[in-house]
Amino acid sequence: MLVRDAVDDHGGPTLEVCMLQRNLASEFAAAAFVFPGGKVDEQDRVPASGQVCRGLDDGMASATLGVASGGLAFWVAALRECFEEAGVLVARHRFVDDEGNEQIGELLDTSDPEVARRFAAWRLAVYAGEVTLAEVCERESLVLAVDAVNYVSHWITPELSPKRYDTRFFLTAAPPGQVARHDDGETVDSTWIRPEEALSLCEAGDLELLPPTVANLTAIGQYSDTTALMAWARNVTEVPAILPIVLFDDGQLTVLRPGDEGYEEAMASRADDGEISEEMQQAANRAWGPKTSPGMAAEDATP
Repeated sequence: MLVRDAVDDHGGPTLEVCMLQRNLASEFAAAAFVFPGGKVDEQDRVPASGQVCRGLDDGMASATLGVASGGLAFWVAALRECFEEAGVLVARHRFVDDEGNEQIGELLDTSDPEVARRFAAWRLAVYAGEVTLAEVCERESLVLAVDAVNYVSHWITPELSPKRYDTRFFLTAAPPGQVARHDDGETVDSTWIRPEEALSLCEAGDLELLPPTVANLTAIGQYSDTTALMAWARNVTEVPAILPIVLFDDGQLTVLRPGDEGYEEAMASRADDGEISEEMQQAANRAWGPKTSPGMAAEDATP
């Protein structure tokens, strides 16, 4: 979740979050608005990636996630996917002072047109696998600002989903002087939007959001500036895994999450029978699967 400070309709302070619309041909959550993200790649796990991180090591990261090892790769992946999908690189300048000591400077600013063009090219190269994010950092004398990224939420997609994910959500403030833009591939639109506005549009049926997105927007929407929000995020210590349950009643899918009325009963019932009807699976595929037919361009389809 990439957030920034903004001004509301009355001139007061507010927050905006960067959201990207998934391609209408996506196998899961087609056309939904989501946060930048993706899977942990092998390059995120290699020692070179850890060597360009500052302020968080693998031991600390793994303990935070509750895994034996390899936790730092999740932070690297989050920043890499943010760069690939939104074009925003959360990194700081690195230099050596007169005494030979490493110093860490300000966050990367790409407001200069030449710098913007250079990093736009790096973005495409990382996405294409021509260069790793660690190599970009080495060539540009940067370090990944993993210390500015906080782990705040953990969701597992329901068993009915066409594709299932075990997803960690992270939060960081967008570096000033960088412009977010979708990649025109996996994502086809991008916007900065106030959390409460996104939730209102979703409730009205004008914006498609997944349950984890709704929950995370609700959480961050309680804050009116990035300083307060990031202070909250730094103090999040317990992050339980949330597994929603999907029910099918009168042709409609209903998603329940822990704490919702009927969740425990639905979980117990699912554990007892373990059956998922073909009709229920087809309804889930229609809800979360591709919105285009094979061979149809996403821009030619109707959401």
